[in-house]
Amino acid sequence: MKWEGDRQSDNVEDRRGGGGGFGFGGRTVGIGTLVIALIGGAIFGVDPGTILSLLGGGSPAPVQQQTRAEPANDRETQFVRTTLAYTEDVWAAIFREQGAQYTPARLVLFEGATPTACGTGQSATGPFYCPPDQRVYIDLDFFRLMQQRFNVSGEFPQAYVIAHEVGHHVQNLLGLSDKVHSAQQRLSESEGNALSVRLELQADCFAGVWANRTNQREQILEQGDVEAALAAASAIGDDALQKQSRGVVVPDSFTHGSSAQRVRWFRRGLDSGKVEDCNTFEARQL
Repeated sequence: MKWEGDRQSDNVEDRRGGGGGFGFGGRTVGIGTLVIALIGGAIFGVDPGTILSLLGGGSPAPVQQQTRAEPANDRETQFVRTTLAYTEDVWAAIFREQGAQYTPARLVLFEGATPTACGTGQSATGPFYCPPDQRVYIDLDFFRLMQQRFNVSGEFPQAYVIAHEVGHHVQNLLGLSDKVHSAQQRLSESEGNALSVRLELQADCFAGVWANRTNQREQILEQGDVEAALAAASAIGDDALQKQSRGVVVPDSFTHGSSAQRVRWFRRGLDSGKVEDCNTFEARQL
């Protein structure tokens, strides 16, 4: 992925401090323990912090992290800031085409755990978006987890992850997230999960739209980038995660979509570059 030298976003908060590992309750946990917590949380709906507590003893303690005046200036941080700037440029243009104004999300870099408007955010949950404070939260060790656990490497798959979370921000601005969450209160668990899948697949499609439009503007794609991003989408499908964790696939428990679905909707946005092609809520077949 070609990105060096392009504009970097100022909407990044760097809450990272010193020390390595993932801190919970004054201790650190290894990547293997983190994977168990991540998969367990995704599949069983259990707070990953609770799983880490059971595995390591004690309970996760709140972590107070101070925001640096300026984000670090290493290559990885520059990449994140540039990718966020790409999302800002694309969505500002799309909103402008519809006579609206885009309000950018802020992206928070943290380690271990951090306070959010959605409660304590933890590395074990993976990257996530919090609607009340309109922030994307990422512990960059997740990118190393992608490579070590899922054999997915390269910067474009990492950009896809960021663009997916920004896709949730777009859904929040459009009022789609509130509608889904409101509807889920009246539905059974399996029906609510099905709505969650449609919300997640739309965010995948939005990430594809972002990739299409950014490449038109900046020519960021290099050979193998698209294949790597599709491999990432496939690796984090609900069915793939369930097979890895317990060898059994339970479609009614899906909350993000199968590997094939995630690939299909990311590819759809990537091929068309049109937001209107991302209406997963009216799609007869996902």
